[in-house]
Amino acid sequence: MAFVVVYDASVLYPNTLRDLLIRIAQSGLAQAKWTEQILDEMFAALQRQRPDLDQARLARTRTLMGTAVRDWRITGYDPLIDSLKLPDPDDRHVLAAAIRARAQVIVTSNLRHFPIEELRAWDIDPKSPDEFVRDQISLDRRVVYAAVQQIADSWRNPPGGVEDVLDRLERSGLGVSVAELRAGG
Repeated sequence: MAFVVVYDASVLYPNTLRDLLIRIAQSGLAQAKWTEQILDEMFAALQRQRPDLDQARLARTRTLMGTAVRDWRITGYDPLIDSLKLPDPDDRHVLAAAIRARAQVIVTSNLRHFPIEELRAWDIDPKSPDEFVRDQISLDRRVVYAAVQQIADSWRNPPGGVEDVLDRLERSGLGVSVAELRAGG
């Protein structure tokens, strides 16, 4: 059984990174989880940054995310929220969800909001998306590279190749992971 990981809204926001993380979950390397509240945060940020995006398309993306990853939804974490301490109280719901899901990792671009000392009390490690993807590469490089290839193959308008996907992932903060994939891809 794959280990359980909670994806924070900050890593679900960038489209290509979200696609890679979902494909990693689909591969079975990790059992990805998130909450409706995490999705609400992610889509609110997306709408703030990109008000030009069609609402129907955003709703379709949300639905596709839910069907792409089996058993993604975490519920029943609300009673834990008020007892938790984090630098940003608005992030306590993410930790509460991770505790409820018995996750080993929270993947977030906001590591300062999830201090190691606070999460270790719950046997949870905070990881940046780059660190998380590097871990997946070390587990099975071929699976991660295949996920990148699948993303490239899915791009139709405009079409793209593996290098285009890697460029976008690099811009999303996956510098070390991308270098590793390029070195052995």
